[in-house]
Amino acid sequence: MLTARATLLDSALYLPIVDSVATLATSGSRPGSDDVDDVPGPRLVDFGCGTGYYASRVADATSASSVLLADRSPVAVRMATRSVAGATGVVLDIWQPLPLRDGSADLALNVFAPRNPAEYARVLRPGGALIVVVPRETHLAELRRDGSVLSVPPDKERVVAEALTAAGFEVAARDHVEYEASVTTEQRAMLVAMGPSAHHLRERASDDDGSAPRQVTVSVDVLAFRRTATL
Repeated sequence: MLTARATLLDSALYLPIVDSVATLATSGSRPGSDDVDDVPGPRLVDFGCGTGYYASRVADATSASSVLLADRSPVAVRMATRSVAGATGVVLDIWQPLPLRDGSADLALNVFAPRNPAEYARVLRPGGALIVVVPRETHLAELRRDGSVLSVPPDKERVVAEALTAAGFEVAARDHVEYEASVTTEQRAMLVAMGPSAHHLRERASDDDGSAPRQVTVSVDVLAFRRTATL
């Protein structure tokens, strides 16, 4: 799964998504003071870091002063720390209490990964930003029609926003990223292999009989949340 994800992301298929994440992260991590010269860059945490693709871009865009890459997969953490210069990695279960101090992060990412709203609120300082990416119902719809990937609930963005709001966040900005992309046979296979569908669906034949979609729809919501002053 990780190899497929790294190869696909390196192909720039999801470049508009990482552009949106970096833009919202940069805006959301700006210090409140006009005098920013003496203010260090944000302390960045990526919850569910995968290969480190998104954290690497955001760390550069925000001039992050520190980067913590967190994932339940030791292989993912090793891969991600090689992608982000100077980063620290930690293997953890997102669903469990996180071994991080209260208010120890200024900026957090959660891209196509499980969420632990209460713990995210605890770890982020008041006023800190959380950038979340969730797929829309139409995301990879062409692959979903033939059963290659799992379905996405139509109200996923609302459910995610409500859960985070209840935990102490408020929506600061949102961006809807949607486009059609031409994909090769190999990229289609990677799109299936890089996500949870790889665990649930039977292995498919690699031969392309010409019926597989040549275009796929990429459709996600990129949400920026601000940690409220009090929980």
